Amino acid sequence: MLSWHLQEACQSLHGAQGALLPSRRRGCRMFHSQQEPSVGFAVHPGTKLGKWLRPQPAGSWRAQSVGWLGKETCARTSIRPKPPPRSPAQPPGEELPIAAARRRKPGLNDTAPLPPRSTAWGSCRRQAARAAAEPMEELAMPMGPCRKKDSRRPGPAAPPLPWALLIALVGAGVVVCQPHYTLPVPIDNIAASGDSLLLAGGNCIYKLNRSLSLLHLAHAAGAQDCAQPAGTHNKLLLPDLEGGRLLTGWTLYHGSCQVRFLGNLTVLTNQTEVVSCLPQGSTSGVLFALQPGLRLLALAAAYSLSNQSDSDLSCVPSASDANTVLTVRSLPEMSLAEKYFATLKRPAKGPPLHFVDAFLWGEHLFFPYYPLPPEDHQAAPQPSVAVLKCQKDHISLVGELRLDCGARSTLLSSSLLEQAGLWAGVFSAEPGERRWDSTALCIFDMQQMAEKGGNSCRSLGENNGNRDCQKLLSPVKKSPTLIHSDLSAVYATIVLNKTVLFLGTKDGQLLKAILNDNMEPNCPEILYEIEEESSVFPKLVLDPVDSDYIYLAFANKVRRIQVANCNKYGSCKECLSAKDPHCGWCHLRKRCTLKGDCSHSDNSRDWVNISHEADECLTIQIRLTGRNEIVVTAIGHVSAVSKGHFVCIVKETKTDQVLCKKEEPQIMNCSCKLNNSALSNRAVQVTLISDSWNLSKTFQLKNFSRCISTRVCTFRERKHISPFVACKPDDSGQVQDDCHPIDKQGDVPATTASQMKATTQMSEPLCNISIESVWISVLGKRDVIIKGANFTEASNITVVLTGTSSCKQDNIQVSKVLNDTHVRVSLPPGRKEAKSVCIKANGRQCSPPITVYYVSEPSCTKIEPNTTWASGGRKITLFGRNFNVTDSIIISDDQRFKFNVSGCPGSTSPYSFLTPDVSFSEEYKCFDVSLNVETVLIPCMQLQYYPDPIFIDYQLHIEMDPHLELKLYKKNDNLNISENEIGVTLTHMMNDIHLEPIIFRVQNITQTLDRTTILCKVDREKPGKIELSTVKVWVTLGNFSQEVQKQSSHKYFYVLSLLPILLLGVIVVAIIVTRYKSKQLTRKLSQQIELLECEIRKKIRDGFAELQMDHLDVVDSFGTVPFLDYKHFALRTFFPESGSFASIFIEDMHTNVSQSRDPRQKDESLTMLHALICNKDFLVTLIHTLEKQKNFSVKDRCLFASFLTIALQSKLVYLTHILEVLTKDLMEQSSNTQPKLMLRRTESVVEKLLTNWMSVCLSGFLRETVGEPFYKLVTALNQRINKGPVDVITCKALYTLNEDWLLWQVTEFKPVALNVFFEKIPENESADTCLDIEANVLDCDTIEQAKEKIFQAFLNKNGSLYGLQLSEIGLELQSGAQQKELLDIDGSSVILEDGITKLNTIGHYEISDGATIKVFKKRTNFTSDVEYSNKHCHLILPDSEEPQGAMHKGKQKFEVKEMYLTKLLSTKVAIHLVVENLFKSIWSLPNNKAPVAIKYFFDFLDAQAESKKITDPDVVHIWKTNSLPLRFWVNILKNPQFVFDIKKTPHIDGCLSVIAQAFMDAFSLTEQQLGKDAPTNKLLYAKDIPLYQEEVKAYYKAIRDLPLLPSEVEEFLTQESKKHENELNEDVALTEIYKYIARYYDEIRSKLERERGLEDAQKDLLHIKALFDEKKKCKWM
Repeated sequence: MLSWHLQEACQSLHGAQGALLPSRRRGCRMFHSQQEPSVGFAVHPGTKLGKWLRPQPAGSWRAQSVGWLGKETCARTSIRPKPPPRSPAQPPGEELPIAAARRRKPGLNDTAPLPPRSTAWGSCRRQAARAAAEPMEELAMPMGPCRKKDSRRPGPAAPPLPWALLIALVGAGVVVCQPHYTLPVPIDNIAASGDSLLLAGGNCIYKLNRSLSLLHLAHAAGAQDCAQPAGTHNKLLLPDLEGGRLLTGWTLYHGSCQVRFLGNLTVLTNQTEVVSCLPQGSTSGVLFALQPGLRLLALAAAYSLSNQSDSDLSCVPSASDANTVLTVRSLPEMSLAEKYFATLKRPAKGPPLHFVDAFLWGEHLFFPYYPLPPEDHQAAPQPSVAVLKCQKDHISLVGELRLDCGARSTLLSSSLLEQAGLWAGVFSAEPGERRWDSTALCIFDMQQMAEKGGNSCRSLGENNGNRDCQKLLSPVKKSPTLIHSDLSAVYATIVLNKTVLFLGTKDGQLLKAILNDNMEPNCPEILYEIEEESSVFPKLVLDPVDSDYIYLAFANKVRRIQVANCNKYGSCKECLSAKDPHCGWCHLRKRCTLKGDCSHSDNSRDWVNISHEADECLTIQIRLTGRNEIVVTAIGHVSAVSKGHFVCIVKETKTDQVLCKKEEPQIMNCSCKLNNSALSNRAVQVTLISDSWNLSKTFQLKNFSRCISTRVCTFRERKHISPFVACKPDDSGQVQDDCHPIDKQGDVPATTASQMKATTQMSEPLCNISIESVWISVLGKRDVIIKGANFTEASNITVVLTGTSSCKQDNIQVSKVLNDTHVRVSLPPGRKEAKSVCIKANGRQCSPPITVYYVSEPSCTKIEPNTTWASGGRKITLFGRNFNVTDSIIISDDQRFKFNVSGCPGSTSPYSFLTPDVSFSEEYKCFDVSLNVETVLIPCMQLQYYPDPIFIDYQLHIEMDPHLELKLYKKNDNLNISENEIGVTLTHMMNDIHLEPIIFRVQNITQTLDRTTILCKVDREKPGKIELSTVKVWVTLGNFSQEVQKQSSHKYFYVLSLLPILLLGVIVVAIIVTRYKSKQLTRKLSQQIELLECEIRKKIRDGFAELQMDHLDVVDSFGTVPFLDYKHFALRTFFPESGSFASIFIEDMHTNVSQSRDPRQKDESLTMLHALICNKDFLVTLIHTLEKQKNFSVKDRCLFASFLTIALQSKLVYLTHILEVLTKDLMEQSSNTQPKLMLRRTESVVEKLLTNWMSVCLSGFLRETVGEPFYKLVTALNQRINKGPVDVITCKALYTLNEDWLLWQVTEFKPVALNVFFEKIPENESADTCLDIEANVLDCDTIEQAKEKIFQAFLNKNGSLYGLQLSEIGLELQSGAQQKELLDIDGSSVILEDGITKLNTIGHYEISDGATIKVFKKRTNFTSDVEYSNKHCHLILPDSEEPQGAMHKGKQKFEVKEMYLTKLLSTKVAIHLVVENLFKSIWSLPNNKAPVAIKYFFDFLDAQAESKKITDPDVVHIWKTNSLPLRFWVNILKNPQFVFDIKKTPHIDGCLSVIAQAFMDAFSLTEQQLGKDAPTNKLLYAKDIPLYQEEVKAYYKAIRDLPLLPSEVEEFLTQESKKHENELNEDVALTEIYKYIARYYDEIRSKLERERGLEDAQKDLLHIKALFDEKKKCKWM
């Protein structure tokens, strides 16, 4: 799986002109300011940083990996001043100061920068330790003493950092971002493509953006994972930008090659056996166009190797392809283009070839390669290049050339410099001993390569065996351009007419070299060092979009690195003198930057590069013109940066006193008059300010009093003394002008005066020298011993240290001649590489060189184990690298202890040492393990000390002698001791004679919760009796040794003896305490029970009083009853659960009335269908057929009955006949089983049809007789419910009829009388309307509840509504001049502990009686309905039986729900009269006349009972009850919204359910047997039900006794049909009926065919189907 690793570095210095805040972060020292980070080096006015403050190159701080994905790594530039010079008095052989050695690490010359630091130290704590070990040096001040105490000697503390430096450091930070990407497998190939980077490794291709974030990932053909199958390698990664394609080759499938789309990497074509399928085989390719539109691929590959192993047998090519090395293929098919080029083969006996690169230059193709070394260890042939020429219709091999780069036989990397016609290659010697000159960079002329190639051998790979046709091509300088020990990669480019070379090394360095006009390189600069020191991938890629960055690939990572470290140059002169074409001086930022880092760098005035001379940089010059007068002048390219106002300031540096200040318009000089005292041996700071820039320098006025008379004065610019110059103060204390050079180590040269006069002759030349340690750290090494001969006879002995060929040699004077064969010398710091060392004397030729290896500082990766015991002696193993350059291992803490535990390790890694003894310390803590290298302490790891282990007991088993077993018991600790660390010895005596000790072997160590057991065993050679009383067991761990004492068994006896006594005492105490606690608890319980009894008595008395005294003032003048019109009433009863049918059946009278009333305009299909269903036999047959279908559900039956009712709305007489027929059929079905169950449920069409018929026929009776009492009941219930608390969330109330809706948890509330005045609104401008009213609310009401009660009070007062909806108004509390809007939820709402928000109430706002409330119209943002989630509560918590606050207020009062059942009874009593009036209106006979429909149907049921000879009167009673009360009245009572235009609340629904149940119980014939456990809704009306039952029986008898003429029924039905004619859309009903007919058409037709007399109906049905099918075709339906 891919991973991106974020590496964290210390935050850089940033900002400008703000006070710097010293801070520490993650152990790194830095300064902060408050402005944005800047790139480069900002020079503050008044401070010259060029000489004594030089920033380090980018990446010099180690990057710490913290394991994040998809981020960038930022490495900070370290800023460290150069040290002061060493005193000449320093004795020979003394080491350099730590920080000075670190700064002088390159040691070659001043132009070579300090290598970037990339080695991770493991933790920021170790970074802090290192920072503490390397304090920042004291700045050397000019004209002061040059002596500096040795850093190892005690002395005064270093002074604080000067404020001038602190100010100068503002904005001097650099952040160099180095994004990187990590692959799960090593990188095989890298290429740039437009604005993206392509990587290949394992089985995958990765397409990254410029910031190295993944854009696309693609797998090789047949691979599902990047690492599986293992061993797969990518051999070709070649973008075709012109064709938008990408060529990829893999070792899979005999060297398959795919042509992919360059955008998303999807495969276009795939071809096998194209590239080399061998893991070690090479493949190089180049794309070119032989003709317009003809893209070809020239491919060179090694298809077979002479040393191919058996594991590569799957990759063995055919005999004809074994020696093939070069082919040309056409794109995109990847087929051989034999028409243009014949396949090229190498000689069969020749060595295999390894191709490094392929490129096109002009009309020639070049393939550099080198033959693989022969197996017989013969001399390896030289690398060569094959040259092909592209002509119009074919490609030909011109020849090949041998490449001469100093007899180096391996070509590692290649780079074409197309603009200059040059080619650069990295060449290496044969594998073997690493030398200082193992690798070299050679540059060849492409023109010569093309011309000479035509006269050489034409058989590829043959020239190494045939010298006659060999052509040797030499580099442009006839010798290598640059020699180095470890080059591995090269990339060449042209910048500002300068050739720039980027070089990679095998030890992980990225170098940069610049060639001058003579093609000579400078000393390469180190741009970056890889932390892991992995070899740089042979191919370096420049960012194709931003040339300021280059991609560095190594191992399985790739990084984006800046191409220059411009920030290390502190001044404009240094910046331009460096001759780095990437760097220039940015006037806006006053620092040396890359062009892209300088704002507005397109303006040549803002960014000056090396095309300008360094003399053009701005600088300050002062001169004397008169007595006590100096002239300050700005010189340089002034016009480029300033054309405006000019200010000149001169002030004394020491006192900061302003001596002179002048302002001149557009004149770049000024004159200042100073007094003699100011001009006498003082340091002055001169500042020039013009426009947006300023410049500052400090000058030393020396011997000014003398020069005034002589008119000859000198002004020295204040400079930092070079660390390589030694100076002595003269008698006056001033520094002398002349300073004598000493060697770079600061040591006194070994050449004495007598040696200088000695003879220049030697007995023998110095030769065959050797050196004791060839491994040197980059910090250098003191006291290196060189072995040779004739040293005592030689004079002026010099050691010559040579590294990279273009870097300056180090000539080091020998520190001391020890004897004739040994001398001592100190090697200076240097960069990481192999160097040559030779020795010469008396100016003679140097001895044959030997190689020394400069390596990076040692580092640690792991320590095992990381704990030790206080006595020490534990073996600790360090893992890391380069331990062989370590002088010693140091263990120290942060206070007083410091141990040098080991000398030079000698080995690279790992290394082991023994821990020191710290048992004398009272504290055991964490110690730091450091590596001492040249007096520099490098933090390594941490070692935790713990107390010595404690052994508590042992058990010796001698039963199996001579097989002895010993178990040691130890207290648990954190030491993690292993078996091989413990030594166990047993001593014993026999007859007072000490016998031979027995040494045990530790078998295993096991740990439990309480102790650790160590099992030891031994087999004695001489068995014998062991006297256990004389046995002593000794344990040894390192320096720790202890005798393990056997635990005595006597103490256990004492404990067991005392245990019964202690147990008896505990029992006695427990009994006493228990009795005391019991009495105390009984007393408390008695008090609580008394309080509870009092509370319950009070509750019962209050309930009784309320039951007897409470009454409900039902409002009689509630205005007009809001009846629904017939259409809505009918539809709500027909379709109680299908509200969607309401709209389609309400006919638009304006658009459809004429069509409905005119039969001629009706659709023919609907007309015929209407006529067909008016056929009674057909309709009855249709209904019975449908009911027999299994998938004709109950819902379908109800819908069909409702559709039929609407369709026959105008033919009620016919519908009644159909109802009679269907009811008779239903009786036939029910009479066979249980006749009492008939009409109880709605499971047939006729049962739903009966309900609808009753609704149509009784709508008038309902409106005229029952409507008003019913509406009064609903109103009375609302008034009663709102009289007490109502929880707005759960809708539960204190006053209710339904126990499930009883709010028994909240009984304490208080009424509040409010004075309310309504705002005048246009919707209600009536003069009769009273806007000031009184309204009664409860203190527990929410604001919305209060609104409803205020609206109801307004309606009761004025008899009309206010004119606005509740959601459109707001309430405002008027309190004097202050107004506060009342809301359910606002900022003052209480939030409970579990996050639930409590709604605001009248009590929350502390509103009291008589408060004034204003009702106003909201302007915007109102909603019609407010719904609260389970995160809100009002009086009780949702879904909980606990009152709100029960979990948040501690103890609550004891409450029982059953105590409040009297509230149900009080509510029942309050509305009892209203309920009785309603019931009587239902079963009364106004004017002694029953509704016609009821009389007719009841008589029909009586007649059917007689015809069926049913003598049981209960059956007829049940039939009547099921047909009228159950089927109609109960439905109306439970759903008042069917009759009135009101909204039914869940609470009202619960109360009406109780009343409806009592209503149904009144029609029951059985006597109710209720007990104490019966439901409360049954118990409420238990006494009333018998009275109601008698009234119902009388009601049924009265109806039966009334006469009824048949003509009355037909007249009534005809009137009802006409009354509601055209109110419902019959056509829609007919259409819905036909849908059922069409669904079961086959069954219906089959039934009609079997019935006699329905032939005409069958024909009509067939015709109707045809008409409807025709309508479907025309899309009319």
